Amino acid sequence: MATLPFSDQEFKKISSIMYEAAGLSYNDSKKSLIHSRLAPRIQKLGLGGFPEYIAILEDESEAAEFQMAVDLLTTNETYFFREPKHYDLLQEELARLGNRSSIAVWSAASSFGDEAYSTAMLMSDMQVMGKIGPDWSILATDISHRVLLSAKEAVYPEDRLRAVSPERLRRYCLRGDGPSQGQVQLQDKIRSRVQFGQLNLCKPFSGMGPFDVIFLRNVLIYFDPPTKSEVVDRVLAALKPGGLFFLGTAEGRVPCSTPITTVIPGAFRKTA
Repeated sequence: MATLPFSDQEFKKISSIMYEAAGLSYNDSKKSLIHSRLAPRIQKLGLGGFPEYIAILEDESEAAEFQMAVDLLTTNETYFFREPKHYDLLQEELARLGNRSSIAVWSAASSFGDEAYSTAMLMSDMQVMGKIGPDWSILATDISHRVLLSAKEAVYPEDRLRAVSPERLRRYCLRGDGPSQGQVQLQDKIRSRVQFGQLNLCKPFSGMGPFDVIFLRNVLIYFDPPTKSEVVDRVLAALKPGGLFFLGTAEGRVPCSTPITTVIPGAFRKTA
């Protein structure tokens, strides 16, 4: 199959569209990545090339295809109980909160739901042990409609649950057989505890929270420094004073106006 031409002007146009609409930032070194991710899609649609696809991305009535482009240009690799020290700290935090009237957690860049469902497993276990009360909730949001649909189905390859204990697998998961062999579906008692919604963190939002804990892990890599700071402050506005805030360990501390202190690598406490 012939390689589609991709000019610098076309690259800059797509970069501009993605930045304005979704906050995704691509420098010149990402030109080949954008080409490799979008060219097969353009050919599958039977389009003549990138100019026709850009016209679709600029058409507000083509929201579904724009969402497809966002999905293709972002990486959603994740797995259950990623960065286990964060979940150890979360367990300590939940035990500290104890049987207060309600506990609210937000997975702000939830991808396929691994993080939110991991949290639900932990909180369900703690409820059974009497360490927290029954009134807890988890909100999971993402910009990608496609990954949210997948997250609601809660079907995963077995390897994605490699860090889930055998006891939790028995309590919360159903193993597939026949055509579904090698896949796992979460039981309704876990799926029902997570509410999913679509949200663009780069746009103003209201009516969120307040939350006791917020995860914003492994999404800021897609943003330029000013956008990172804006997103972090926007998200932290929904966190209660004294609440826990998680970033990806490799992301370090993002400059922001909201006062936070480091607890462990990738975990912070809002101080005011």
